[in-house]
Amino acid sequence: MENPVHRHACDVAFGDTDASGWMHFPNVFRYVEAAEHEFLRSKGVLVFDRSEGGWPRVKVSCDYKRPLHGGDSIEVILSISRLGASAITWSFEVLNAAGEIASFGSMTNVRVDHEGRPKLISEAERGALTSDEIV
Repeated sequence: MENPVHRHACDVAFGDTDASGWMHFPNVFRYVEAAEHEFLRSKGVLVFDRSEGGWPRVKVSCDYKRPLHGGDSIEVILSISRLGASAITWSFEVLNAAGEIASFGSMTNVRVDHEGRPKLISEAERGALTSDEIV
């Protein structure tokens, strides 16, 4: 992946699989969201607060290349593909233990205030999001 900003390793939980033992397709987004939240917290950027707002998703897409099973070790790699005035678009790859791409996609989130209205991404948030350090 070009310009990764965060890597998140974990194992696929049994509860995230379907009757076939494969990860149920929407659960990929749970692992991507966990990686995103881990990254935001590591940079001191708000994830969500009732009085300050958060980053709801407005668009998601995912392509699936290989199945993942309960107990598989995976790594989610995030990069920022676009940082607008109030929105961020993440690109992601989910790799299996062999380093092969199991799924990839994108997710666009909008920074909103406590009433759900779009809010400009602050200079402090922008600086934290675009620092060169991979975490």
